[in-house]
Amino acid sequence: MNNEKKSLMPDEVIIQKIYFIRNEKVMLDKDLAELYNVETKQLKRAVRRNISRFPDDFMFELTNDELANLRCQNGSSSWGGARYIPMVFTEHGVLMLSSVLNSEKAIKVNIQIMRIFTKIRQTLTDNLSIRLEIEEIKKKLSNQDKNIELVFNYLDELIEKNENPRLRKRIGFKP
Repeated sequence: MNNEKKSLMPDEVIIQKIYFIRNEKVMLDKDLAELYNVETKQLKRAVRRNISRFPDDFMFELTNDELANLRCQNGSSSWGGARYIPMVFTEHGVLMLSSVLNSEKAIKVNIQIMRIFTKIRQTLTDNLSIRLEIEEIKKKLSNQDKNIELVFNYLDELIEKNENPRLRKRIGFKP
């Protein structure tokens, strides 16, 4: 296997750490710290020192409601009584972390995370195009049903005319 493609960990480990919050695919600071093999406070410190690199669309802190919702989804025991509200990083924020955390492992993990984000985006795009194709097929089938119904109505009218022919006055000479 090519060294570039060789991954540090199974993709599933990273995929399980991607959440959907505020209509964004994001990763939590504690999960990223674990993947980078650094302490969460060290990651947060590096981000705060370089806060200008992390606008709101790259990184944000969870609200208390979002945190409570996330705890309910994950079970509170995994949080271990965290004292601070977590930072969450969008795809761009995760990419920016590689410039802030200047370790070889952080760079390699970031590359793997970026590939996974790309796979997820591609999967969503593929699903959307399949849905659009299905909707198009449904429309065509719906139109076909209407056309078939119209044909049957015309056939019924023709059959009825043949069964009940109208007597017509004859025109011309009477024999």
